[in-house]
Amino acid sequence: MTGELIKRIRKTGAPIVVGLDPMLSYIPDAIKKKAFSDCGETLEGAAEAIFAFNKGIVEGVGDLVPAVKPQIAMYEQFGVPGLAAFKKTVDLCHEKGLIVIGDVKRGDIGSTSAAYAAAHLGTVEVGSRRIAPFDEDFATVNPYLGSDGVKPFLKVCQEARKGIFVLVKTSNPSSGEFQDQLVSGRPMYEIVGEKTAEWARECPDVSEDAEGYSEVGAVVGATYPEIGRRLREILPKSYILVPGYGAQGGKGRDLVHFFNKDGLGAIVNSSRGIIAAWKQEKYASCGEDGYAEAARRAVCDMKKDIAEALDTCGRF
Repeated sequence: MTGELIKRIRKTGAPIVVGLDPMLSYIPDAIKKKAFSDCGETLEGAAEAIFAFNKGIVEGVGDLVPAVKPQIAMYEQFGVPGLAAFKKTVDLCHEKGLIVIGDVKRGDIGSTSAAYAAAHLGTVEVGSRRIAPFDEDFATVNPYLGSDGVKPFLKVCQEARKGIFVLVKTSNPSSGEFQDQLVSGRPMYEIVGEKTAEWARECPDVSEDAEGYSEVGAVVGATYPEIGRRLREILPKSYILVPGYGAQGGKGRDLVHFFNKDGLGAIVNSSRGIIAAWKQEKYASCGEDGYAEAARRAVCDMKKDIAEALDTCGRF
């Protein structure tokens, strides 16, 4: 699946993933009003509003980017109807030719992780049939339980030609409480990075389009560019999913060392900086009705920012 991601990054020229993390406060009033009129001020109404909003975003930016990343918590908070909206969003994005990274951050004891892997990347047996429940292309994985929690995902990746991104150094301010702790004189994120590199070697993408990259990637926040430089060295053949661009403070110039010298190796996420762009002063002229156009302009600006930074440093 990494090969397919690379192919689409090359086609669009945009190493960008759009985070589909909708809050009701991001959704224009007209969309919410219609959804609540049809379904009431209920969980079903909220889920309907979310899906309608996502559809507009996907139609607005789908030709500009290779991938989207729905954060499952934003859907789970609306219960079963929210999860149905998550699944509808995944299916819609696949119909539009987009790679879907399920931001689910799963990881548990072996049997539980196997169930999570089947739910998000694989299939489950129902009578005489095998069915893909959510059917994302990649999933984010929490490695805190060690190999027991990760290897079930590796097995599904190998069987189903899917991929994972392991949380190594996250973008949130308190990440250092655990991730920066020294173990035998070395920060924990380096140790997790080295283990992720080991898993990556176990799970290569053998397709020609993968150019030697693995199906196992890493999550490393844009807010820590020097750490990104070090983890790039530790993980030479893993794609790095880089959150923290835009709303969390990351800029194009901070991203250079997350990429390899071939211009590949990283994909940068922006969520509210794109999907809620219509609320920013810069794109205010689009208005609520033009929220998808605002998102499109935000993607174009992000693409330019990253391209200029990479070009300055001789990448791409």
